This record gives sequence, structure tokens and C-alpha cells, in this order.
Amino acid sequence: MTVAGGSGQGRRRAGSALADALVLPVVIAGALGAFGLASAGSSGWWGRRGGDGVRADARAARDAAQEAFYELDSTQREVQLAVETVRAAGDGATSQRAQADFEAISGRVNQVTVNYLGALDAYDLDDETLDAGAAAQARRVLEDVRGQLGSARAELNEFLQHLQPTLQHAEQQLMRVTPAVEQAKRALLAASNELDAVRAAGLRADDLAARLAELAPELGRLNEGAARHGVAATLQRADSVRQRADAVAADAAQLPERAREIDRRVGSLRTRIQALETKAATVEPALSELRRRFSAACWQDLQRVPEQVAETGRAAERKLAEASRARDEQRWADATGAIGTVRSLLDTADGSVVAVNERLRQLNEVQHDPNREVERARFALRDAQRLAMAGRQAPDPRHAAPLDEAVARLDRAVAVLEAAGRHPDYWQFLTELAGVRETAARVIELIRGDLGGHR
Repeated sequence: MTVAGGSGQGRRRAGSALADALVLPVVIAGALGAFGLASAGSSGWWGRRGGDGVRADARAARDAAQEAFYELDSTQREVQLAVETVRAAGDGATSQRAQADFEAISGRVNQVTVNYLGALDAYDLDDETLDAGAAAQARRVLEDVRGQLGSARAELNEFLQHLQPTLQHAEQQLMRVTPAVEQAKRALLAASNELDAVRAAGLRADDLAARLAELAPELGRLNEGAARHGVAATLQRADSVRQRADAVAADAAQLPERAREIDRRVGSLRTRIQALETKAATVEPALSELRRRFSAACWQDLQRVPEQVAETGRAAERKLAEASRARDEQRWADATGAIGTVRSLLDTADGSVVAVNERLRQLNEVQHDPNREVERARFALRDAQRLAMAGRQAPDPRHAAPLDEAVARLDRAVAVLEAAGRHPDYWQFLTELAGVRETAARVIELIRGDLGGHR
């Protein structure tokens, strides 16, 4: 609502309807006034002087109306800015209500503006030939319009006063936007700088560059501001951009160390593969001794260990080569995955080698002194039996039954071993005794669980 204060052809068109309504009474009054003045001899100097005074009053009324108009225009702009601030804060219901109320008041303000423009166009107060009656009529109309402008401004001020609590909250929300957006931009700059440093070190970091590029549209939306996207959405977007940019910067900063770590792991696994070759050389001699000294039942499940270890070693070498290529091509995730596979393969191969040599050791020991393993099993059973009887006249059947079965199992294993003659199945004997010890351990765990539940 910005209009110049003087008369003009544009305002005459805008206020023609109001001018037509005002001119007819003025013309009639002017005609009557002229008739009276002519009969009274008003063409003297005092009549002209009186007409100048009326026109001066009318111009003063026009100036006052113009001032009121400018004040109304300023107030309307201030209220409009307040409503826009509330809308930008993102409270949908509140901002919609404020917008609707402001539009209703603006409609009334616009009508008052039309009245003001019509009043200006109805009279040419700068015309020296304007008679006193028309000037007086103009003054009255302009004073009335001035009152309308003042009333409209008062309504706007009252609306602004009621809006103050909401406006203050919105301004507080908006005050959070600038720091949040600046933090997001600083995080993006830091991520970009870290990425540049990584590339300067000879690392491509294509995945990090792609992640950073994904943030460009978000930065564009942040630059559009909260007025377009709302405070809540802008704050959330700024926080998301900052976190994602920080993550890119952190990953970029860690990338050189990550590359060095992969190099160390590749070197370590290469050493393990070489060591596996040395360990694998012990398998065939151990198997040969097992075949020569013990029954087939003691070693036949280990027959394919040499082939399995060789196959696993070759697979580990191929996978390690893949890891090296991925490292050279800076495919860090692929390199890490391949390294994990190599480690798993080597663990399996090492376990197989250990199994053969451990089998030979255990069989040597039991062949030399079977009673040692028997005593170990009996000790485990007695320990479980004592705990089962602690504080009882009779054991709990849940504890007694598995322990009784374990005792019988131990006795059967000893009897089978003694009846086997020159080639006993020592591995079956060891397996049975290990089962006895496991049963005793389970019963002890069950008893302790019961005791814990009664506390």
C-alpha cells in the first residue's frame, strides 16, 4: 500500500466513483453560495481573502490526511513483517490464524485507502479558482478520511499488540536458525578441506566425495532460508547436514590411518600364510605315527587334514591377493572384507593342524597311563556328588540320575578298554571320559543355579 499524496490522473480514475458522489452536493452548495454572495456584494477584497483561508484549511486537512496515510502504510508493513515472522516459525495453526486475521484487517485498510485516494482526486486544492464552498467541503471530506485512516491504523496496532507473545516466540525460534545454518556450513567446509587433504595424500576417497556431494541440495535449501521452509524444518535440516558433514570429515581424517592399518593386516596375514606352510609340514608325520601306533578308529577322521590344510592355504593366498588389489584400488570395504575371509580361512587351517598334533599328544598320554584320565573323571564325579548331597539326606533326582548314568558310563569305558587287548580304541575311551566330565559339570551348574534361585 504505497501511493503518492498529490492529485493525478491515476488517482482520479481509482477514486472516480467516490468523486462523483462528492461533487454533486458541492456543486449545488457552490451554486447556492454564489447566489448569496452575488446579492450581498461579496466580490470585495474580504470575500477573496475569506476564500483563501478556506482553501488553506482544506490543504492543511489534505496534508494531515497524507501524514495519516503514510503512518498507516508504515504500520501495515510492520504488521505484515510480524505475520511473516510468525509464519516462518513453522507453527501451522497459529500462523494460519494470524494470516487470516491480518488479511481481514488488510481488506478494511484497503477500503480506507480507496476512500483516501478518492478524496484526493475529488478536489484540486491547488486550483486558485476553487470556490470557498468546495474548499470547505473538501476539508470536511479529508478530515473524515483522516479519521478512517487513524481508525484503521489503531486496528492494526491492536492486532500487533495481541500478536506480540506469538511474535516473540517466533523471533526466538528464528534466532536459532542463523547459528544452526552457520554450523552446518562450517561442517561442510571442514569436510571439504579434509577431503582435499586426503586427495593430496594420493587417496581418491570417491565414496566420501559422493557422500559430500549428496549434501549440496540440502545446502541450497538452507540458503533459501526459514521463510520458505519454516524454522523447524530448517533447524532439522541444518542439524542433519552438520552431522553428515562431520561424519564425512571424520572418515576422511581416518582414511590415511585406515590405509596403513590395512597394509599392516595384509602383511601380518601374509606372514601367517607362510607360517601355515611350516605348521602343515608337521601333519603328515603326526598322521603317520597315528596310523602306525593306534587303531584306525583313533585317526581315520583326520585322514583328509593334509589336503584340507593345503586347499585352505591356497584359498587364503587367493583372497589375500584380492585384498591387496582392493587396497591398491582404494576399495576399502572390499579390502576389509577380504582380509576377514583370509583370517577365517587361516583360523580353520590352524585348527586342523592343531587337531592332528593334539590327537597324537592325547593318545600318547592315555596309552602311557590310562588311569590318569580315569582319575580325572572320577574326581569330577565325586565333586558333583558331594555338592548334590550338601545339606540333604538324599540327592535331588534331577541331580542323582545323570550322575548315576555318568558313573556307569565311566565303568563301561574302563571295561571296554581293558577288554580290547593290544589295539584298544583309545580315542573312544577319551571321548567317553570327556563326556563323563561334561555331565558332572552340567550337574554342578544346575545345582548352583537352584541355590542361586533360593537366595
